[in-house]
Amino acid sequence: MNFIPSPLHPAVVHFPIVMIVLGAVVSVIAVFWRKGYVPAFAAALLALGALGAWVATETGESDGGLVENSPAQVETLLDAHEDWAKRTLTAAAIAAAIAVGAAALFRFPRAARGVAVAAALAAGIAAWTVYETGHRGGALVYRHGAGVDPSVAATGAETSSASQKSERHREDRD
Repeated sequence: MNFIPSPLHPAVVHFPIVMIVLGAVVSVIAVFWRKGYVPAFAAALLALGALGAWVATETGESDGGLVENSPAQVETLLDAHEDWAKRTLTAAAIAAAIAVGAAALFRFPRAARGVAVAAALAAGIAAWTVYETGHRGGALVYRHGAGVDPSVAATGAETSSASQKSERHREDRD
């Protein structure tokens, strides 16, 4: 049994989306609530988001062959998606670095609050780039069928293991 999905990109893109958006929310909370683990939690979420964005970018490039020889409109959208993915990676890495700095300054409350504001702003920008990247990626898949196996999409031949088990269970009862 193969536990690594193919293509890998669609399976990994949702991790950085969640980490970066959640990191942005926690970064805003960390501006006002400096006690305890909140600033460190924001930094960890953003660092994981940046790492996930790197993995998503790499898998996107390696899975790019799935959309070769596409119409010009799809190629243009794919190029825009790739550009926004690189912006997301950069923004997430910057936000994570600033958030780590804010968490490290916990002994200096005034400086920490100022850096926390910068981290929240950077995380907000990173979350916006996630939206822009995801919007273009979603358009590629849901409007143009990019990366979708046409034989499976046309016939509906592939069914999930859960539906197969359900079907077997139904047959066993009959």
